[in-house]
Amino acid sequence: MTFLAIDVGNTRLKWALYDRPSPQGQLLVQGAEFLENIDCLSEGPWASLPKPDQMLGCVVAGDAIKRRVQEQMDIWDVTPHWVVPSVHEAGLTNGYDHPSRLGSDRWVAMIGARHRLLACGLLRPLVVVMVGTAVTVEAIDEHGRFLGGLILPGHGIMLRALESGTAGLHVPTGDVRPFPTNTSDALTSGGTYAIAGACERMVQHLREHTGQEPLCVMTGGAGWKMAPSMSVRFELVDNLIFDGLLTLAALRFA
Repeated sequence: MTFLAIDVGNTRLKWALYDRPSPQGQLLVQGAEFLENIDCLSEGPWASLPKPDQMLGCVVAGDAIKRRVQEQMDIWDVTPHWVVPSVHEAGLTNGYDHPSRLGSDRWVAMIGARHRLLACGLLRPLVVVMVGTAVTVEAIDEHGRFLGGLILPGHGIMLRALESGTAGLHVPTGDVRPFPTNTSDALTSGGTYAIAGACERMVQHLREHTGQEPLCVMTGGAGWKMAPSMSVRFELVDNLIFDGLLTLAALRFA
């Protein structure tokens, strides 16, 4: 039973086809498209794919984008299923004030991270960081309760905001340095250390709340940029959202 996982973010659509809807599923093929190109999926990379038997995805880009994706799926006779965060699913409890308003990508990534932890036989507090167009930093206690999270701009949004709101500053191609001595390095370093500082603060909050040392997992297309500048130990995971979708698919399509 082949399974198609789809992650529609703010900038790109990422997809992966597995041989079955399970965390043990084997990846057959994967790809990514910028949102402006998704209307070409059915005639492009999806044209030669075998028909998936099941599909599950998460989308944060809005209903219009979701409809465009579903139109591309008309080449197959498969029912699209999209994740909506709930109060409790897959061993994770949603502590958001309004659970369904939590971003589905955040919920799915946390489920993926929690189940990676459980697969290693660990019951530890967990900080889950996604670095993309926006950055999210989530806290999960050792019992699997999502306590809350931070949202802050990604690198690109920070730099564009400075460019539009400050005279004489332009989006740089600088480096991250401890003591920047030019504007490009200062801007790049400032954004990077802002994200690293948010991660450090959340680890501190969770440590104080639980009395245990949290584990930190990072994912997202720009995660590798953060790796050299992080002040807390962490694991970098390529496709945490796909891990979560596979976990949910195993429960929903069993």
